[in-house]
Amino acid sequence: MKKTADRDVTPLEREPERSLEQTLRPQRLSDDEYINQEKVKSNLRILIEAAKARKEPLEHVALYGPPGVGKTSLANVIAHELGVAIRVTSGPAIERQADLAAILTSLEPGEILFVDEVHRLPRVVEEVLYPAMEEYHLDIVIGKGPGARTLRLPLPRFTLIGATTRIGRLSSPLRDRFGATYRLDLFDTASLEKVVKRSARILGVEVAADAGHEIARRARGTPRIANRLLKRVRDFAQVRHDGRVTLAVAKEALAALDVDDQGLDDVDRRLLATIVDKFSGGPVGLETLGAALSEDAETIEDVYEPYLLQGGYLKRTPRGRVATERAYRHLGKTPPTSAASLWEDAQEA
Repeated sequence: MKKTADRDVTPLEREPERSLEQTLRPQRLSDDEYINQEKVKSNLRILIEAAKARKEPLEHVALYGPPGVGKTSLANVIAHELGVAIRVTSGPAIERQADLAAILTSLEPGEILFVDEVHRLPRVVEEVLYPAMEEYHLDIVIGKGPGARTLRLPLPRFTLIGATTRIGRLSSPLRDRFGATYRLDLFDTASLEKVVKRSARILGVEVAADAGHEIARRARGTPRIANRLLKRVRDFAQVRHDGRVTLAVAKEALAALDVDDQGLDDVDRRLLATIVDKFSGGPVGLETLGAALSEDAETIEDVYEPYLLQGGYLKRTPRGRVATERAYRHLGKTPPTSAASLWEDAQEA
């Protein structure tokens, strides 16, 4: 099975693309810069203006939602709107308490610390974060045994922005210390068309309106994927055609990338085919499905499933995953008596 990082439709960030992705990232909360997430933007504007009026750091913010919908971009936008610096790290990168202490003590007053995948912070590190977020001090234990003593270091008033795809994995003590929590949703096609249009302008590529719609329609509700497909189509247009992205060029390029009419790629089709062919349409447990695909169950749940669920190709039931009638038809197969009845039976069991 193709690795997640090798897929053109993966919503996860790729290291080689990071510099270009930075170029395409929005700088402001304005509607023509940071597209979609209107309710989140409205609430954030109030939060930011209130903090600026009081001349206080922004309260701690948690952002959650599927990969690639703009959590990192929004953290950078918030920093830009506040006019403060931002430090970027991730939960897995902070392995020890000393790592976190080094980051926190180097912050300037009002600065933002952005922690991606905050749900993956080790528990011992997380415990150090509680007083840092709540009371802006750091408790360091010096020595061991009966002679150990605690040294309390004051910290500058900072803002922690934590991003996660799994808000339920955050411990209650950590979740409760975020003053504001916002969910970022997948984009609709119209919003993704605006993303493609803006990115095409920045990249200096001419994209016909119907071609932009085609790219957006197959981008699985994710701006990161829309930008990646745009770049691939741009390259195809430059090498095989005259550089202009027309609808015909976009369709030809996307077919070459193995991204079908509904935005599914070979990995998606193989996942659905595995459920249909090996497990009679389901229900099949997540761990069993992962073993059959030689893929990590968490990756299936976090990366592959969101779009398949949203598109109506899969159903989650208490007994496992079930392929829907739409999945059968997309694979060119005839559904059993009713794929819907499979789901109903699994729900009742």
